[in-house]
Amino acid sequence: MKPREERSSKRRLRTSYITTVVSITLVLFMLGIMGLLLLNAKKLSDYVRENIGFSIILKEEVKEPDVLRLQKVIESRDFVKSTTHISKAEAAKELQQDLGEEFIDFIGYNPLPVSIDVNLIARYANNDSIRKIEQELLQFPQIKEVWYQKSLVHLMNENIRKISLILLGFAALLLFISIVLINNTIRLSVYSKRFIINTMRLVGATRYFIRGPFLRTSALHGIYSGLFANAMLFAVIYLVGNEFPEIGVFTDPFVMGILTSGIIIVGIVISFFSTLFAVNKYLRISTDKLYF
Repeated sequence: MKPREERSSKRRLRTSYITTVVSITLVLFMLGIMGLLLLNAKKLSDYVRENIGFSIILKEEVKEPDVLRLQKVIESRDFVKSTTHISKAEAAKELQQDLGEEFIDFIGYNPLPVSIDVNLIARYANNDSIRKIEQELLQFPQIKEVWYQKSLVHLMNENIRKISLILLGFAALLLFISIVLINNTIRLSVYSKRFIINTMRLVGATRYFIRGPFLRTSALHGIYSGLFANAMLFAVIYLVGNEFPEIGVFTDPFVMGILTSGIIIVGIVISFFSTLFAVNKYLRISTDKLYF
């Protein structure tokens, strides 16, 4: 009978430990996702900005060698990330795909100009900078016009600013929720052992002696949960990296080192102090109140 009770007790204890670790892991994983977004926020915003540029429309009489020389000159400027030469034939092909029909046969000639698409360095991707760049580029005699969507550039920068503020607010809220959830999980775990704590107190065990095993276990739970959360986070990073390899923001070793270490430290700290407060509560409480 006794071995069966011992096995049942051990099984309940393992279940309690597994439940605690799984709960903390999921909370730390969500915290890690938010931390990943925050740490990579600038790179993500730069990636978005650098995918919005402008088109340089060239004059009809400009020859192909002159276009290529002009492209190299523009590429050498400090505000340029990359350039793409769009010939008349390529422009016609793109427009045909958009329209879904052959427009050249209808009008009898190709009216589209030769152009150079320019992608800017992120810090120049705003209307004020683009206006100055436009004035500078229009000094070239080969350039007819610089075209870009002013409203789109303005809207993009406004949205990035708003999203950054929302992310900061959501991160603070998620951190608070994480602390509350982990604290409640650990308090429930300690609550199930309140009679053990009371028995040890009644037989004369010191507070340090009683708290020791609980605090060591909580620190281990924090480490295990942090490691599991990091494994889940790396799986997400791998999947995102396969889907969006051009972003390349999730592979910075320094950022990942800070994030993974932070997740483990947060797991240990919250688990440790939540356990400390919960155990101290049952060390102070009277025996008759343990049933309530």
